[in-house]
Order: sequence, then structure tokens, then C-alpha cells
Amino acid sequence: MEPLIPRIVALVEPSLYTVKAVFILDNDGNRLLSKYYDPELYPSMKEQKNFERNVFNKTHKADNEIAFLEGMTVVYKSSIDLFFYVVGSPQENELMLVAVLSCLFESLSQILRKNVERRCLLDNMEGVFLIVDEIIDGGVILESDPQQVLQKVNYRVDENPLSEQSVAQVLQSAKEQIKWSILK
Repeated sequence: MEPLIPRIVALVEPSLYTVKAVFILDNDGNRLLSKYYDPELYPSMKEQKNFERNVFNKTHKADNEIAFLEGMTVVYKSSIDLFFYVVGSPQENELMLVAVLSCLFESLSQILRKNVERRCLLDNMEGVFLIVDEIIDGGVILESDPQQVLQKVNYRVDENPLSEQSVAQVLQSAKEQIKWSILK
């Protein structure tokens, strides 16, 4: 009986490599972003797109947040015309995958100014890739706090192109400088 115990433990041994893939699809199931971290999972582009199509077909009309498909655990979320997916192994902790998904969605919501839709996502793809890379590296979860992710990619709402608030801040700063130059 003792030789069986080490083999069972070896089969369910935890791994840092939690995430197998992340992808974002539009409301027609077309790929906007995908990253596969396990080269043996779906090695060719054709296999990846088939998997994505199968996942989309199973999930785009469902109200659930989790699916089991092709031996994978898939957590997902939709917003306007986008579908966000995080894929893990069948024995992966769904809560960990949901934490990654939530972090990705909340981080993107911040940089897209709560306008999480296809057009805005495509206009900000550089930031989207940075966020994905800060959350996951080679399948290992690095961060699950959206504020930490945004801080690491050096993103601040007030550093974006001039908004009404930043224009007001510039005017206030100019008034302060003029006031101090007159008082000198």
C-alpha cells in the first residue's frame, strides 16, 4: 500500500503553471488577443482557433462563468461585444482562474475608462498586452490585484491625453505660478 501513496501525491502535485491560455474574442467569436502558455496544449494556430471556436460556441449564450471543455477548465466573462477567457488544466483551482480573469477585466476597464468594448480594446492593444504580461508570465500568475498591475505598467488615469480634469489642473498650476511670480 505504501508505494501507491507517493504515486497518488505525484499525480496531484501543485504547480506554479496555473494558466494554460488567455484569449479575448469579439461577439462573433473572432480572436482579438490570445496567449497560449503550454506549447503542447494546442501547438498550431489551427488547433488554437478550433479550440477558441468551440469554447465560444459553448459559452457565448450561457449565463455561467465556468465551463469544462476538451479536458480544460475555462472561466469567462463578457462585456458589451467582448468575451474574456482564462483556461487552466482540469484539476486547476477555479477561484485562481477567476482571480486572474477579474484582474484582467478590472485592469482593462481602468485603462479603457470603463468603456470595455471592441473598438476601444483595439485602439489600446499595446496596453492590453502589457496588462496580460504583468498578470501572467509563462503560465505563472504574477499578480491578481488590478491596482498593482496598473502601477507596474505605469498607467495613471491623469497621464492620459488631456481630459477636462487635467486641463483644469494645468490652469490651476499656471494661476499658482503667476501668483507667486507677482508676489516675488
